[in-house]
Amino acid sequence: MVGIAASDIDIAASAADFKQMLLAEIAQAKSRIYISALYIQDDAAGREILAALYQAKQQIPTLDICLFVDFHRAQRGLIGEKESGGNRDLYLALEEQHEVSINIYGVPVKRKELLGVLHLKGMVIDNVLLYSGASINDVYLQQSGRYRLDRYYRLNNKALADNFCEYLQRCFIDSELAPRLNHGLLPDAKLVKRNIIRLTKLLKSSKYRLFSGEESVSKSTDIQAAMFVGCGRRGNQLNRVIRDLVRSSRETLIIFTPYFNLPKPLLRDLDAALKRGVKVTVIVGDKKANDFYNADEATFSTVEIVPYIYERLLAAFLARRQKYLDNGSLSLRLWQHDDNSFHLKGLVVDERYHLLTGSNLNPRAWALDLENGVLLDDAQGSLSDKFSAEFQRITQHTKIVHRASDIESPQDYPDKPRKLLKKLRMTQIDRLLKRFL
Repeated sequence: MVGIAASDIDIAASAADFKQMLLAEIAQAKSRIYISALYIQDDAAGREILAALYQAKQQIPTLDICLFVDFHRAQRGLIGEKESGGNRDLYLALEEQHEVSINIYGVPVKRKELLGVLHLKGMVIDNVLLYSGASINDVYLQQSGRYRLDRYYRLNNKALADNFCEYLQRCFIDSELAPRLNHGLLPDAKLVKRNIIRLTKLLKSSKYRLFSGEESVSKSTDIQAAMFVGCGRRGNQLNRVIRDLVRSSRETLIIFTPYFNLPKPLLRDLDAALKRGVKVTVIVGDKKANDFYNADEATFSTVEIVPYIYERLLAAFLARRQKYLDNGSLSLRLWQHDDNSFHLKGLVVDERYHLLTGSNLNPRAWALDLENGVLLDDAQGSLSDKFSAEFQRITQHTKIVHRASDIESPQDYPDKPRKLLKKLRMTQIDRLLKRFL
């Protein structure tokens, strides 16, 4: 672990503030900018960030700019939209328009997007690590009103920033397994397939390097920080840390997850925590705060059944744990704010351990996607004021659920989602879907 002073940790108050924080860091970058996100969207926010990156490169030609996005996601349009070349079309156009060049790498974690994506999060500008589960688009960065709530941490620490960049350099650049999306032709399908096999093998065995003795020594060691990464069900370092945190909880446990579908091992650990008297708080997005939610039945599509499946899983979870809701051991908060969506995740254990992660704590994150996280060990409570302010901002738009019946019943769903949900149950396809949600 590496020491970091509490004064070197800041938390942005909103998606809009996070965007301004990112732009400010880019504007003053001197040596490097490494950004890893699921996607950088071809929309106003995505174009603004990319324009800022090109401007920074023009001002300092030696600036090392490397962006990493999911290979497959970058080459398709949004779900429900007409076919297109996806965000890659924008990347190619911008590269042609500018005299300077930046690197945008497409990371093919699996053969198909359904089977796993690059969900590795983090943005390094010089010696600052911005950590959030957010990707880059209009909603994540609150470009024009609507937002998708996440967590927004700024960690000013050279050792963390170096470690983050070293992993990206080693796994995606030095390996030559992540092609540049904004430069020339992509490898043919056969080569991509071979590279994916090699990259999957590499990712399952790769970890962030251990901090050196010099990096671990700090004059200000209010907080100790560590970084973890995981890909696949077996030998997944991040999953192991998540389970260890839940199993080590003694007094309080806070779980943030946008979609309620905990992996079975984590569910068992959560139940064990409740049995030993840990006070557990789960904060999850209401189905209306899911980015797939569609209130217009006339335009309802099959993929928009997803929020309803999550809601039924949550109701089943609560129904089996009513006694813990009754005695106050379990508190369930549903987040909803107007037409905004909820995307934050992480753990807080015994008011000491804070896990920042892009993992949605669901079977997909557990077994398919490439995920990472930063663990902060705040033994002295130096972060308590900053976290309390963050927690208040998150919970101000939540309501407490006292029993499963507080959640909308399938009988009250609109016709299309109700009938589709029934059909999925009858064919047991819903069981298969849960593995990918």
